[in-house]
Amino acid sequence: MLSARSQSIKLGLRLIPGDGIGKEVIPAGRQVLESLSSSHGLKFEFVDLKAGFQHFKETGTALPDETVEILKNETDGALFGAVSSPTTKVEGYSSPIVALRKKLGLYANIRPVKSVEGIGRPVDMVIVRENTEDLYVKEEKLFENPDGSKTAEAIKRITEYATTRIGKIALEIALQRQTQRELGLASLHKSPILTVTHKSNVLSLSDGLFRETIRNFYNNNTDKYGSISLQEQIVDSMVYRMFREPEIFDVVVAPNLYGDILSDGAAALVGSLGVVPSANVGENYVIGEPCHGSAPDIEGKGISNPVATIRSTALLLEFLGYSKPAAEIYAAVDANLIEDTIKTPDLGGRSTTQEVVNDIIRRL
Repeated sequence: MLSARSQSIKLGLRLIPGDGIGKEVIPAGRQVLESLSSSHGLKFEFVDLKAGFQHFKETGTALPDETVEILKNETDGALFGAVSSPTTKVEGYSSPIVALRKKLGLYANIRPVKSVEGIGRPVDMVIVRENTEDLYVKEEKLFENPDGSKTAEAIKRITEYATTRIGKIALEIALQRQTQRELGLASLHKSPILTVTHKSNVLSLSDGLFRETIRNFYNNNTDKYGSISLQEQIVDSMVYRMFREPEIFDVVVAPNLYGDILSDGAAALVGSLGVVPSANVGENYVIGEPCHGSAPDIEGKGISNPVATIRSTALLLEFLGYSKPAAEIYAAVDANLIEDTIKTPDLGGRSTTQEVVNDIIRRL
């Protein structure tokens, strides 16, 4: 795409550091993107936006209307850092990233989990998580019973519409990965596999609808997706097999809650949440987002791992159609991890955030 353009391409990217170490890793992602400008004819216009629990404590608003409007109308894509989520109810507060996913129609969370050659067990999977419904619709009620005890209820919502949409993008990703294999890129898998994860043996209506909707969509479109092997895993069995034999999984699709748990758990297979990227994807928009939290225990120490954010910038570029610079970022990060000298403490090293960033930019 870039080779066909003789002039510079300007991309408006919005940066939402959020809370904690988000304020340290998002600038790292910006530095890497800026280092690409001269070699790929890309020019970035960066604007910092507000959101997060700290902003809520200061202003009473976790996600300002201005942030949403700028993202909707003046942006090619965005990077979101991290958000602190209190474990007990805080009146008036709800997660800004969850709200952004709904307001911008970011229905898919795409999380590649891939090991670096020669380090740990071989892993090469993409977890595709439905991003808009399931228990995360946050429709909860608390009742007081006649005896004074309390009962809490939460709605689990699965729709045919959202499930078809997430099943389709998961199948498309499986096809894209097969195209990469045919181009000679290394992979653990010889042919595409999509594993549908559910708990329909217990939740026969809700998870049953998820399972059947994806299977029906696949069966009705075998002319396009017939080369993909469609498989299933009950979610508890999926967790067990993912840790015992992660090499058997290619693309995994799951409802919101299961996908959240699986994707965080899968990060343990490749060393740390600090190395796993993600992208929140909709029809017309994408937000790159590292998988770790705000990590208040290391905030301000300059040792947060920037790799997940840097890989998320590559994933953002990939979904925007700039696959070549994305591939170069992936390669530079892999080279940094393989060399095993410049690493942050979560990976057993002693380097600072900036030292890792500098090393990756040097490799670019």
